[in-house]
Amino acid sequence: MVVMALDHVRDFVHAGAMNFQPEDLTQTTPAIFLTRWVTHICAPAFVLLAGMAAHRRSRQPGPTSQIGWYLATRGLWLIVVELTLIRFALNFRFGLQDTWLLLVLCALGLAMVALAPLVRLPAAALGLGGVAVVALHNLLDPVQARSLGSLAPAWLLLHQPGVFTVAGQVVFVAYPMLPWAGLLAVGFAAGAAYDFPPDTRRRVFMAAGASLVAGFVLLRLWNGYGDPQPWSPQPDIVMTLLSFLRTTKYPPSLMFVMMTIGPTLLALALAERWSPGPHHPLLVFGRVPLFYYVVHFLLAHAVASTMVWWRHGDAGLAFAAGPFPSMGGARDAFPPDFGWSLPVVYAVWLGVVIAMYPLCRWYGRFKRERRWWWLSYL
Repeated sequence: MVVMALDHVRDFVHAGAMNFQPEDLTQTTPAIFLTRWVTHICAPAFVLLAGMAAHRRSRQPGPTSQIGWYLATRGLWLIVVELTLIRFALNFRFGLQDTWLLLVLCALGLAMVALAPLVRLPAAALGLGGVAVVALHNLLDPVQARSLGSLAPAWLLLHQPGVFTVAGQVVFVAYPMLPWAGLLAVGFAAGAAYDFPPDTRRRVFMAAGASLVAGFVLLRLWNGYGDPQPWSPQPDIVMTLLSFLRTTKYPPSLMFVMMTIGPTLLALALAERWSPGPHHPLLVFGRVPLFYYVVHFLLAHAVASTMVWWRHGDAGLAFAAGPFPSMGGARDAFPPDFGWSLPVVYAVWLGVVIAMYPLCRWYGRFKRERRWWWLSYL
């Protein structure tokens, strides 16, 4: 969650983000590329851990239908949050002229809805099915939405990023849900590891994480399958390494998942021997993940808008409402010097994370003191 904020602050603040993608090897620098690359771990880790958490919830007393109902309703709620609160946090307005962005919460929500009726299956079967989806979905890459006629929007929601219209409104699918649903199912099965003794679980996570990292290196060297974007030699060794690490997130390729979930499992193994105090920032943030997610967007956008006003004066207020160029806004509507350097991005990121601590601590205490059922969705 802390690392995730870096990527979102970069979207709001960095001058380069307004002009090119950080993975574009023709324009990026190693510092910009790695600032983006390190945050790739976030979305896969969230989805994997969401599956694990669902498995632990299924271990609570009660019929299996309860966990299915919880997954379905929480999934639908995440979609509502994406289309309302996150839409406002990104744009500071609800204008119908703005593109509707279906981002990670929509993908996770749809994946939860898809998983809900399947939780009655044995966890091992569900996990194997999830592995098959993650490992084999790149075979579907040649299928293009434009060849599917009226079914094109469904294909965009499932597997191919792209744009379609509904009642005249432009919808951009950034996170097709099929591979995320597979990863959620893998996480649900992996949640059974928390039935093991801690030392056994640590060894399992360590072995699985190391195997994924090694498998990623070997398969990526082969360059034959697992990512629609093969790596290639570049003018120097550093850029060649960046090409090797430039895997596809939209949708997450097999290489992308192996590159990110391997380190995630290694981190979980190391966390088995970590005993932080109750007020440690990572625990404070982790107890209220959805609150953190929504509020940090609002805070990052507010800080960026204040910075724009500081540099551009009252004219900068025109840029406060509506998408920035990094989020679909028209680049020619913004000043040429819009945005700041990478060191400023890191400074703003630290400020946002520090500011989130007292807010999350307050909200965590609020939730503990009130046992209202609906708070479990927040």
